[in-house]
Amino acid sequence: NSLFPSLQKAGMPTNMGPIAMMLMDHQRSRQIAQQMDEDAKQYIATGDSTNLTKTMLQYTEHITEHLWKENNRLFMMAEARLQHVSSDVDQQLDQIENTTLQKMGKTRQHYQQLADNLVQATEGNKNN
Repeated sequence: NSLFPSLQKAGMPTNMGPIAMMLMDHQRSRQIAQQMDEDAKQYIATGDSTNLTKTMLQYTEHITEHLWKENNRLFMMAEARLQHVSSDVDQQLDQIENTTLQKMGKTRQHYQQLADNLVQATEGNKNN
């Protein structure tokens, strides 16, 4: 809602290149998440976690690759193209995040704590 329109205004096409790739990745993320939701329901109903763990691994691999593309391609291009409006984009992104969190009744700290808990649980599982 902020970064892609700003990049488009700066001359980056949306129908090809990094923006198009990111949009396809975002759609794929939603598809995998939907499958994960269905697999979770199956797991709850049957106790069989095979499909759920498979889909969770697929999601993890997809997101890892996607984040690499963002950090090493998209954000570098964005930084170069948006230097003159970076504070405006940052402000827009902060507003979007704050509005979304308010609608959900959550805080950034809440999600940071969830992430920290998952890291601890994952590290605990590695040690077992």
